[in-house]
Amino acid sequence: MQAKRKLMQHTEPVDQAEGLRRLLVRPSLRVVTVIGARPGLGATSVVVNLAAALARTGKQVLVLDENLAHDNVANALALKPRFDLLHAVRDSLPWRDIVLHTAAGVNVLPVARAMQTLSRLSVAERDRLQESISAASWGMDVVLVDATTDGHSVCASLSGDEPLLLVLNATAEGITESYALLKKLAAHTGRHAFDIVVNKVRTEQEACTVFDNMAQVAQRHLQVQLKYTGSIPQDENMLEATQWHRPLVEVLPAAPASHAFIELARNLMLPVIAENDGNNALKQLMGRLLQQKTLQRCAARQNAR
Repeated sequence: MQAKRKLMQHTEPVDQAEGLRRLLVRPSLRVVTVIGARPGLGATSVVVNLAAALARTGKQVLVLDENLAHDNVANALALKPRFDLLHAVRDSLPWRDIVLHTAAGVNVLPVARAMQTLSRLSVAERDRLQESISAASWGMDVVLVDATTDGHSVCASLSGDEPLLLVLNATAEGITESYALLKKLAAHTGRHAFDIVVNKVRTEQEACTVFDNMAQVAQRHLQVQLKYTGSIPQDENMLEATQWHRPLVEVLPAAPASHAFIELARNLMLPVIAENDGNNALKQLMGRLLQQKTLQRCAARQNAR
């Protein structure tokens, strides 16, 4: 017993030092929010395949799944979540019991209900939300947010200067709906820059034409700057991957759309955060989430007077 006690006394400072080292030496973290104007435009598919493409390059990826079933990442990958972030927030459930793991090595954290009830969280619940997301993102290289497509995404509206990737379909209806979403986000958040990926195009020239037209209108009428990050071609292989509930880049990495997702992943990782610690990006996002809750409470009190 005495020998065991001596061993514990010897190893405990080492464990603490190792924990401190991991705390201080953290890798850069890239936070990218992906959104579409409505379900069916391919935003969740982009998140699923982008996450898999990044994982294939050795990146540690966490997806914050802000959509409710069935149009969400968990459903697309046939994952069966028993719990979500709200269970951690209100029931003190360990975050490890909430995070889902895919065969491609991607981690998925269901956050939809927690985001919807954000304005009603207590101080203790708010702290647990921040602690859970921070812990789940520990050691990650990239956090992808699959923002809700109802136009009321908390994560998208509070994404700050971190990249916000709008999935734009090359159809008249898709262009109209996407422009309306741009206008709404610009007006409500004051955001002046968006990344654009044009989905389901026949040619790269078509994608560039659609983007150029949208960029000119957005600059002229909204004073918003759009950045072209790539396009995803129409690919019948996508249907097969969807039926298998797996990312296309995992099922058929040589498919045309797979190459496009891999290129998109490369484009998004080019401006790697170096001077500004990427971990601060996630902290700032969470800070804005919690600040939003406080502002909503204040507004509610003023209305009650």
